[in-house]
Amino acid sequence: MRTLQQQARRAGLIYLLLAVSAPFGLMYVPGKLIVAGNATATADNLRASEWLLRLGLASELFHQVVVIFLVLALYRLFKAVDEGLAKQLVVLGALVSVPIMFVNVLNHVAALLLVSGADFLSVFAKPQLDALAYLFVRLHGRGVTVTSIFWGLWLFPFGLLVLRSGFIPRVFGYLLMVAGAAYLAASFATLVLPQYAPIVGQVALPLEVAEVPIVVWLAIWGVKREARSLALA
Repeated sequence: MRTLQQQARRAGLIYLLLAVSAPFGLMYVPGKLIVAGNATATADNLRASEWLLRLGLASELFHQVVVIFLVLALYRLFKAVDEGLAKQLVVLGALVSVPIMFVNVLNHVAALLLVSGADFLSVFAKPQLDALAYLFVRLHGRGVTVTSIFWGLWLFPFGLLVLRSGFIPRVFGYLLMVAGAAYLAASFATLVLPQYAPIVGQVALPLEVAEVPIVVWLAIWGVKREARSLALA
């Protein structure tokens, strides 16, 4: 039997591991390798720093495995609060998004293959290979955008569970739903209204950070002081 405090801290530490590992593959690596609108420069970066893209690929696979353990830990934590919402958290937080991200990694694998200089690719000219590699890198980015829809959606049942729990400050529930709305707005703008995506992104990005406070709370404090002695199966 784990206490509520222990269960919450465990979920928080897994959440913290996700928060630390995800930005490398999702933000740092693309920022270093992709030159927007320039297929040749991007392909040259891939050839020169193939190891970096492979590290980014490994990072994505790793943090998606972490996501699975996170949503299971949160399910156990909140099951007694509202089992229906806890199941929604699992479905939206991992059951749909994780497979998309795993398949999406294949776009980076394809880009690496195209710049590898393999003999069977000799029928293509270098500009063609550069353009195709850039295409797959861009497709990977759009795959992340599609997955971001679910990164936003899962925060709504998560937020509602926090609000109803009584053992986590309610403010974190509202912040989670703000972050969820920001993810959805940014994804919608990128996919449907790309002309407005830069403006929406500037507003959405700082709001997405509203997910961070509960990570810190769970990892350090777990639950409110008066609920720490309660036990979970």
